[in-house]
Amino acid sequence: MANSDNNRRKFMATTLQSVGLTALGGLLWSGYSDEAKASPLVLRPPGALPEKEFLDACIKCGMCAEACVNRDSNVDKETGEQRPGTLQMAKGGDHRLIGTPFFIPREVPCYMCDDIPCVPVCPSGALDMPSLLNDKKELDINKATMGLAVVHKESCIAFWGLQCDACYRACPLLDEAISLEYQKNERTGKHAFLLPVVHSDVCTGCGLCEKACVTEKPAIFVLPREHSMGRAGSHYVKGWDKKDQQRVGDRKVEEIETHTKRSEKAPADYLNREIEY
Repeated sequence: MANSDNNRRKFMATTLQSVGLTALGGLLWSGYSDEAKASPLVLRPPGALPEKEFLDACIKCGMCAEACVNRDSNVDKETGEQRPGTLQMAKGGDHRLIGTPFFIPREVPCYMCDDIPCVPVCPSGALDMPSLLNDKKELDINKATMGLAVVHKESCIAFWGLQCDACYRACPLLDEAISLEYQKNERTGKHAFLLPVVHSDVCTGCGLCEKACVTEKPAIFVLPREHSMGRAGSHYVKGWDKKDQQRVGDRKVEEIETHTKRSEKAPADYLNREIEY
């Protein structure tokens, strides 16, 4: 009888310990998952669905990363050895959801493979192949929107007046995704600035420009588009853009009004007085 009681107590203690450890593990995983999902500055492979949908759809199989590293073009021309793949699978400490693919342009950018090997192998649709098809229904890497390059003007030495076009030359869509804008250098009076300008409607977010940047910390870097692009708001309309005008339907431009204290005055009440602007 005593042995039976001891066994029962041991069983209950072990069960409670197991339940406690399971609950603790669940709490830790939940906390980690929330932290990882709260790290929005992550770049996904070409064709990735919007982040929330991507995390729901991705089954963390790693097939995209395998296809990336094993592609035929991923060979060092000097040594003949295989180079590291662009795509990494997140692990503990990466501050990204474990098992999901991502890339860091400064380490290994996307090399814009024509056949985009990482996308067709995705079994779950987390990488949306139709979004990368052109008018001929062919895979077109130029339709990718992995992110958008952003230039930090105070760090970019081209804005200091030094001649540098490293990002411009590294861009696979030369003179389309990044162009150089010529401006007079008023400081010297006899030199010109060659300023990199990123065009959001063409940039794919491959990160080759970030990899090529000569500064210690890149002055041009790729961010997810939702974090690199502003948003004017639904109350601003491009009246000359028919597509944008469709958002307000038949409503006339003059009917869209913003009321402020100034709008209550006549223009003659405040213009040209150098008081209000």
